[in-house]
Amino acid sequence: MKKYEVMYIVNASVEDEKRVALIDSVHGIITDNGGKIVKVDEWGMREFAYEINHMTRGYYVVTTYEAENEAVAEFDRLMRINQNIVRYLNIKLDEE
Repeated sequence: MKKYEVMYIVNASVEDEKRVALIDSVHGIITDNGGKIVKVDEWGMREFAYEINHMTRGYYVVTTYEAENEAVAEFDRLMRINQNIVRYLNIKLDEE
């Protein structure tokens, strides 16, 4: 399995309980497709450098995980269509 890191921003208007469920479901996409969550780092609510879709704040989460290509493709597909995810960036980490 290859190592990846994803940073995503959850819409600030999502309530705390629903945000926790959303984060769990995002991580569930990875684990349901044979991946493994290595580390989750929640940065919390932060101001944007510029306005995105009339929003100025978002809840930042950084997750390191291991997965195969099929799991990453499914993760990308589901992140693109999720209305509560403002932005996300998925990168492959170097092999050590």
